[in-house]
Amino acid sequence: TDQFGMPIGEACSLGIHESQSRMWENFVGRSRAFWDFFYPAAQKAFPETLSGVSADDFHFAVNDVRPSYIRVEADEVTYNLHIMLRFEMELALIRGELAAKDVPAAWNEKFKNYFGIDVPDDRQGCLQDVHWSAGLFGYFPTYALGNLYAAQFFAQAETDLGDLHDQFSRGEFDALRNWLKDKIHVHGRRYPAPELAQMVTGKPLSAEPLITYLKAKFYPLYGVK
Repeated sequence: TDQFGMPIGEACSLGIHESQSRMWENFVGRSRAFWDFFYPAAQKAFPETLSGVSADDFHFAVNDVRPSYIRVEADEVTYNLHIMLRFEMELALIRGELAAKDVPAAWNEKFKNYFGIDVPDDRQGCLQDVHWSAGLFGYFPTYALGNLYAAQFFAQAETDLGDLHDQFSRGEFDALRNWLKDKIHVHGRRYPAPELAQMVTGKPLSAEPLITYLKAKFYPLYGVK
C-alpha cells in the first residue's frame, strides 16, 4: 500500500498485466473444475437454455476450437494467431512496407493464410479492434506475452499450492489469488517482466508451459493421441 500512487506502484508491464486477466479468463474460467462448481448455478439461472445440456457438453462448448473472425471471441488455441497477424502488419506499417490504404487487402490475404477462411467484411476484419484507431501500436503482442506468462505462473502456482483444479471444483479460489498477490502484485514495477518471471518460477519466459497446458487440456477434449 505504501507504493500506491508512485511509479513503482504501477503494473510491471502490459504483458504481466495481461497475464492476470488471461489467467482468470482461461486457465480458471474455462477449466472443467470451475464449471463443476458453477454449472449447477448456471442451470438454475438459465433453466430453459441449460436444463438439458450436460456438464460435458457445456464444458466442450466453452472450449470449442475453430477458426473465427473476431479476436476477443477466439478460443485459446487459435487466439495467438490473431496476435501474430496484427503484429506482422504493425511491423510492416511502421517500416513503411505497407500503406494504410492497403491494410484491408493485406489483412484479408494474411487472415486466409493463417485461418483458412475468407473475411466477409472489414467490420469482421481489420476494423474490429480499437487499438490502431487509438494509436496503440505495439499493444497486441502483450496479449500473447500474457498467455505465455500466465501459463508459466499457473504451472508454478500448482507446484506451490497443489492441485488447483481440485480447489476450483470446491469453489476455492483464494489460494491462487493470494499467491498472485504475494508473488506478483506486491512487487508492482520493482522488477522488469523477464526478471519477475525468473524470480517467481526459477526459469526464463518460455513457450513450453503454454504448449504443455494446451495439449493437456485440448488433446482429451478432441480425442487427440
